[in-house]
Amino acid sequence: MNTELVIGGIAVAPGESRQIDLPVVHLYTGTGMAIPVYVQRGKKPGPTIFVCAALHGDELNGIEIVSRLIGSRGLKSLRGTLIAVPVVNVYGVLEQSRYLPDRRDLNRSFPGSAKGSLAARMAHVFLQEIVSKCDYGIDLHTGAEHRSNLPQIRANLDDEKTNAMARAFGVPVLLNSTLRDGSLRQAAADLGTCILLYEAGEALRFDELSIRAGVKGIMNVLRHLDMLPQGRGKRVVEPFAARSSGWLRATDSGIVKHRKALGDHVIRGELLATITNLYGQEINRVVCNTDGIIIGRQTIPLVQEGEAMYHIAYFHEPHEVAENLEILQDSLLPDANF
Repeated sequence: MNTELVIGGIAVAPGESRQIDLPVVHLYTGTGMAIPVYVQRGKKPGPTIFVCAALHGDELNGIEIVSRLIGSRGLKSLRGTLIAVPVVNVYGVLEQSRYLPDRRDLNRSFPGSAKGSLAARMAHVFLQEIVSKCDYGIDLHTGAEHRSNLPQIRANLDDEKTNAMARAFGVPVLLNSTLRDGSLRQAAADLGTCILLYEAGEALRFDELSIRAGVKGIMNVLRHLDMLPQGRGKRVVEPFAARSSGWLRATDSGIVKHRKALGDHVIRGELLATITNLYGQEINRVVCNTDGIIIGRQTIPLVQEGEAMYHIAYFHEPHEVAENLEILQDSLLPDANF
């Protein structure tokens, strides 16, 4: 492990922990803005990993995940270095918005530029000061506004090291996801950093199950990387990888009455929801077009024709995936539903 780690001009030595304000572009008023960064370095050598949240400013679950991670007593035996960033898009969090003030998506602005747009400058700072100094990374996300996601890992499962990390995380659903130009995952991969994307919950909400699964998953990854001692043997959640997924869209506009929930195993031809008019009269039905597991779902009871309603992942063993989702649920939050 390199004994010198400098972030934002501040050096952190092995065995130290520091809270660092990483400066970014000022507000109109001249008020300084900074990305909050927590660094904890073990006394013994090991890899360097970053965990970041709120790349989209309305995705709040990750903030609580990082907060609980930082406060975990288990980190006292850390090997290597943990860089935890509870909020990347500070502007978006202030406005409760997915985007930056320039209406750009920060997660489509990497690798960025020191002389580009606001989004490009922030992406550049984060990539240079945080990601470029790490061997591994975990990027925390939620579904968009009015959509909730089942706890899942999205990653390049064709990469052996990334696949092993994804399986170690310990959620049943893994989704093989191609890299998108301009995304943090793409930029990290270009630097040789293995990265996972954790999706769980809904924008502008805290979801306790998703938060607990996220904290537990990160700790599992730290153990997998030998950054923490191995824990006592517990019932392992077997992950299943989906190579493809798709959204079912509304067949009409109206009021939605959902019949299925996140994590449900559904089969071709099964009724997922009915759509009624304002008088309660059924005007259409949403029917499943294939076997799979619901990993994302609309939460608002209003729908426009063509709007995405159910995100279904396709597995060879959907029954087994559903069973392991129940195991995860029972281990994290008894008597709770996804």
